[in-house]
Amino acid sequence: MRHVAVMAATGSLGLVAIFIVDFLNLFYIAQLGQAELAAAIGYAGTLLFFLISIGIGFTIAAAALVSRAIGAGDRTKARRLAASSLMLSFGLMAVLSAVLWPLLGPALTLLGATGVTHEIALGFLRIVLPSTPIMILGMIFSAILRSVGDARRSMMVTLSGGIVAAIADPILIFGFDLGVTGAAIATLFSRLALLGVGLHGAVKVHDLVGRTSLGDALGDARALAAIAVPAVLTNVATPVGNAYITSALAPFGDDAVAGWAVIGRLIPVAFGALFALSGAIGPILGQNLGARRYDRVQRAMTDSFVLIAGYSLVAWALLFGLRGWIIQVFGIGGDAAMLVDSFCALIAGSFLFNGFLFVANAAFNNLGFPALSTLFNWGKATLGTIPFVWLGARYGGAYGVLVGQGVGAIVFGTAAMISCYRVTGKLAERDAARS
Repeated sequence: MRHVAVMAATGSLGLVAIFIVDFLNLFYIAQLGQAELAAAIGYAGTLLFFLISIGIGFTIAAAALVSRAIGAGDRTKARRLAASSLMLSFGLMAVLSAVLWPLLGPALTLLGATGVTHEIALGFLRIVLPSTPIMILGMIFSAILRSVGDARRSMMVTLSGGIVAAIADPILIFGFDLGVTGAAIATLFSRLALLGVGLHGAVKVHDLVGRTSLGDALGDARALAAIAVPAVLTNVATPVGNAYITSALAPFGDDAVAGWAVIGRLIPVAFGALFALSGAIGPILGQNLGARRYDRVQRAMTDSFVLIAGYSLVAWALLFGLRGWIIQVFGIGGDAAMLVDSFCALIAGSFLFNGFLFVANAAFNNLGFPALSTLFNWGKATLGTIPFVWLGARYGGAYGVLVGQGVGAIVFGTAAMISCYRVTGKLAERDAARS
């Protein structure tokens, strides 16, 4: 429990720092008092979430492979895999960013953005999108540090980005009167900080990144893809679901989308520990799998679910108590305020089950069952989102959209947790039969 808790706590501080960049962007933009500005950040964030989710898939793969090699005592292999992960992920994200560039306008239109809101979101994306490969490198450096158990430095990698954003946002948005453009530039600065601190920790301090060539990287591509592709497919399901929710809210106006944008920033800040736990548990499971300690694998899973339950209830209670203050701080009203209030008072409780799903998916990815992770995440993003959200919108308006999302999370989170225990039990039985 202590190992899981320490890795999750340090990881959550660092991971929340990444999300705080988006949170601060929206917070400062909201102070300008224009709903279309906040809505524009919401639309832009929905698109960027796709690329970030793809990058997270590569960090999962890098952490799993490097931690297994370290657990097996093969540091040379771990260094090579780390280098290959960095090279391949950077190249892929650069290509994806280039492909997405000319499609930004049509994609925003598809989400429901129109007029001035569309124009503002497009300008923001054109500044931020090219820096996505840089951010992914920083995230992988952080994953490499987690793989070797250096939770503090892994935390500092991502925390540095949040610190830079906290300083740069008000200076650029208000001091230089750049508005949304200033928020975009601050995001770029924060990603450069992420890269610099990660590079120092993984390369200079731990010497965990070996020299590699394109041939070596391509040779490792299959092992990386075996985990990364299912993990990417799994992670992309979440922004697909979010995109559907955004489009479902768009007919209710910029106020509703602005409220969803605020909720989208509250979720990772309030529940960042759940995201971090899913990342922290991976290397722990990977090392114990490499050492064939299946008893510790199962114990780590149980401890994780216990932590999720306790943390989620505390976070929900805090959101409930602070909901009035949150609405006041963001200066929102109308449907935006109603949605934020409803989320904090009721819907946030469903994140307990989202947490179960996150950790179960991490276990599936690291224990050799990535297809199950893909199945559950896409199931939640489609069967667990579309019909529930559609019915909610039809009978409950914008509020019903959030209720539908919460019900789907309960169904699929519970199913994923049950399946996770079955998988870990089968691993132990299989090893016992072989021995």
